[in-house]
Amino acid sequence: MNIFDRIKSLSKGIAVLIDPDKFKTNEELEPFLRKIEVAKPDFIFIGGSSVAKSDFDRCVSVVKSMLSIPIVLFPGASHHLSNHADALLFLSLISGRNPDFLIGQHVEATDELAKLDIETIPTSYLLIDGGKMTSVQYISRTQPIPQDEISIAKKTALAGKHLGQKLIYADAGSGAIHPISSAMIKALSTVNSPLIIGGGLKTIKGIREAHESGANLVVIGNKLEEDIDFLLDLKSYMKA
Repeated sequence: MNIFDRIKSLSKGIAVLIDPDKFKTNEELEPFLRKIEVAKPDFIFIGGSSVAKSDFDRCVSVVKSMLSIPIVLFPGASHHLSNHADALLFLSLISGRNPDFLIGQHVEATDELAKLDIETIPTSYLLIDGGKMTSVQYISRTQPIPQDEISIAKKTALAGKHLGQKLIYADAGSGAIHPISSAMIKALSTVNSPLIIGGGLKTIKGIREAHESGANLVVIGNKLEEDIDFLLDLKSYMKA
């Protein structure tokens, strides 16, 4: 089964997001990966807003060598590519109007992408307000969709689907104060595209609510950097 079909089949999926910028050396990364292996999430996402190509390559290579969990690239720029991964979310930031993140970075990536043998998944990326300015908002120079503008979010996701995007990734951003609301998730789930939710998820209760509201897959990042023992809670939740 390919990665897209695996995401589509999930109803309680968990992905761990690794930002290579947070792990500058293998000595920092490897102990973190050994703990992730114990929890066995469905996917490892690798990406960040301002990661150098060398750091990105090193991180993906180390993760591939240590874990048997599928690796999905979550790129913040055209050079965030690697043949060590299993799939690439080819993100178009359709919640914003910056042409560089709608199509510009994608054009720059095509030559290298043509050399890679990995699954490429066209993905609508929606930035949702999480209560603070996040790195993706700053770097992309776009405004997030307000949490109470549920109709705008749904119409944006529908537009992405009509453009041929296969996935929806709604993200409150790294370090968000507030996760995406259940009402917003329920509305996005009615678009009937596989739905990924990230940003601001810090409790099992919040993760459960996201799943029950219609998320196929939730992405956990900052919480694990702050509290690695949360992996044990995730493991129990996935087994329940």
